[in-house]
Amino acid sequence: MPHTVKIMPGSRSGPEKSLPPRRKHVVAVLAYDGVNAFELGLAVEVFSMGADWYRVVICSEQPGRPLTANNGLKIIAGAGMGTLARADTIIVPGSLEIVESPPATLLDALRRAHRRGARVASICAGAFILAAAGLLDGRRATAHWAHTEVLSSRYPRVQVDANVLYVDDGNIMSSAGRAAGLDLCLHIVRRDHGAEVANRVARRLVIAPHREGGQAQYIPQPVPKGEGDALASLFVWAQRHLDRDLTIAGLAARARMSRRTFIRRFQEATGMSPGEWVVQARVSKARELLEATQIPIEGVATETGFGSADAMRHHFRERLGTSPAHYRATFRAPAS
Repeated sequence: MPHTVKIMPGSRSGPEKSLPPRRKHVVAVLAYDGVNAFELGLAVEVFSMGADWYRVVICSEQPGRPLTANNGLKIIAGAGMGTLARADTIIVPGSLEIVESPPATLLDALRRAHRRGARVASICAGAFILAAAGLLDGRRATAHWAHTEVLSSRYPRVQVDANVLYVDDGNIMSSAGRAAGLDLCLHIVRRDHGAEVANRVARRLVIAPHREGGQAQYIPQPVPKGEGDALASLFVWAQRHLDRDLTIAGLAARARMSRRTFIRRFQEATGMSPGEWVVQARVSKARELLEATQIPIEGVATETGFGSADAMRHHFRERLGTSPAHYRATFRAPAS
């Protein structure tokens, strides 16, 4: 006999430290027959942990009617499609069976919400629902690597990127499946409230606090255990010593590999080159320092290994489309 769960908004306490009272950002998570229970659940979990900042609402076409998720779990949503007209962010989980003909009422509600200015994000095959609504036309998007070819052929106006964890295209976002959905939800929290809050949520979930969306979602060949252990130790060491000159030769020597083997194994483990990984790690650390400290920009550049503020500005413009100074002004945490 399948389990039944009635999901109600706002049932969790927030993180350890509360911000001053403010209007809560409404996150509507879409439920429907066949929805992936894990993807729906992870969205509810991440945003409910930020109960001081978010109000989570589960909505469906017929609120109160039991829905059957992909694993037989019964879900009773507490709100209807009218919620999308008031939501600030809408999360569309996927399904193990690609939704071929989403209901017209759902597609219309998504279009109206997007025109109104709501942020819409899909997880895995949820991208097919966004594409059916026309929200991905002319935009870059992703889904689980196993679905991207079908997505591209069915919706040729969508710029499908099969290689990334998630895509942030402003008010439209999409992610690959499962754990990449967690990455996208944490990215949204980080974008809304900064690294400190996102890191606290990640610690509560016992997951990595931040993975760049451009990281590869599919690694075709696992790294052998011995070399995998060496690389894991290297990742930890490098992140603690970003201010050093992290050359490929030096990293390869620390991993006790030849340069050629190191580059190949690093690519297999991360889906990116050692140089790209180092830059991403430095940008991520610089973002944290800009948000949480008063260290001058030149000092942040030194601590993160960019060497100069000009070099850091270059990478911020290239990857984030902004300058370190503007980033700090936008995302600096409020004084406690």
